[in-house]
Amino acid sequence: MDPNRLKGKNILITGAARGMGAANAESFAQQGANVCLGDLDLDEAQKVADRINAAGNGKAIAVKMDVTKREDNAAAVAATVEAFGSINIGVFNAGLNKPRFFMDIDEDNWDLIMTVNTKAMWLGMQETARQMIAQGPMKEPYKIINVGSIASRKPLVDVTVYCTSKYGCLALTHCGAVALAEHNITVNGYAPGVVVTPLWEQLDKDLVEIGFKERAGQAYEDIARDQLQIKRVSYPEDIVGTASFLASRDSDYMTGQMIHIDGGWCIQ
Repeated sequence: MDPNRLKGKNILITGAARGMGAANAESFAQQGANVCLGDLDLDEAQKVADRINAAGNGKAIAVKMDVTKREDNAAAVAATVEAFGSINIGVFNAGLNKPRFFMDIDEDNWDLIMTVNTKAMWLGMQETARQMIAQGPMKEPYKIINVGSIASRKPLVDVTVYCTSKYGCLALTHCGAVALAEHNITVNGYAPGVVVTPLWEQLDKDLVEIGFKERAGQAYEDIARDQLQIKRVSYPEDIVGTASFLASRDSDYMTGQMIHIDGGWCIQ
């Protein structure tokens, strides 16, 4: 890993206390970036920041952040700028899922998932772009990276609202790329399939609870066997390389793209 690949990059990551967010924060810092870890769970985010600072390459801070609130998004951007002098990259990773079959969806389920997964991404993109525009043009582009999902390409009957929210993430990526191009801001994203994280561990339990699967772990096994060309589910370390590519100069001529990291699920 090149310790200077992301040197000089100041990055805000939402949902950074665990899972893919934490893995990306540590990976970015190992490549020289400074990272602001935003999460509702400040204690866990601070643990990640402490590990990064102890490693001694990039620097890290942690901020308590409710991604569904505009003021918290603005405050996280401001904290990044205060700590590191500017913001170059925003990574909008925060998300959740709560499975329901189509006819069992209620307003609470809809509002929760759509607010956290889609509205919060829009708020983060907007507040980050506002700061980037205020900073003025750079020779290289500013970057927004959205975390999508295979669910924007595959209709999954047990997680209809999640699918809808991730279609929204894809639309935000496309529309944001067009809207922000004049400010030299690129907008791209990556779309994982099944990643073993706390989100998926909870989802695995929830699928048993609603009767979609019979036992814990069955969802992982069934998807790996029936849907994936690479016959295993993924882990955060399978994702960080693509995220690093999108954060680096290597992706400067890309915008409006959603890269799938799904073990071949999309080609089914």
